[in-house]
Amino acid sequence: MKTAIFPGSFDPFTRGHEALVEQALHLFDKVVIAIGENVNKRSLLSLAARKRLIEDLYADNERVECITYSTLTGDAARAAGATAIVRGVRNAIDFEYERTLAQTNGRLFPEISTVMLFTPAELNDVSSSTVRELLSFNRDVDWLMPEGVDLKDYL
Repeated sequence: MKTAIFPGSFDPFTRGHEALVEQALHLFDKVVIAIGENVNKRSLLSLAARKRLIEDLYADNERVECITYSTLTGDAARAAGATAIVRGVRNAIDFEYERTLAQTNGRLFPEISTVMLFTPAELNDVSSSTVRELLSFNRDVDWLMPEGVDLKDYL
């Protein structure tokens, strides 16, 4: 079984993330969404709430699993039995950042490939930081969230 890990902070998990998971499911038998724990970063959602949101979203999909980790991504990938790390790219800035991560991971974990997937054009402007900023101004973010997800249920 080909397994990929899709790492990120997912604070919160957006339509853009969802689109990347769907793409990854075309390439891999299983996708492990791995929420990285960064204790130095102020989060909108608790780690437990982010995990619950993703597990609720994929409750009916046995090919998607959600974990949390506080190690190097490559170590989390090894622990999950993944042979690939999936990364999303929205633009050239993302690409340069992701390329650097991929090269570093390739040196540290040569048995794990990095697969870069391009976010669909209609979702290029969707990001967790946009969701957080709009929420800080009490604006509606439903259009940025996966269908059926009410962020208020996780705050």
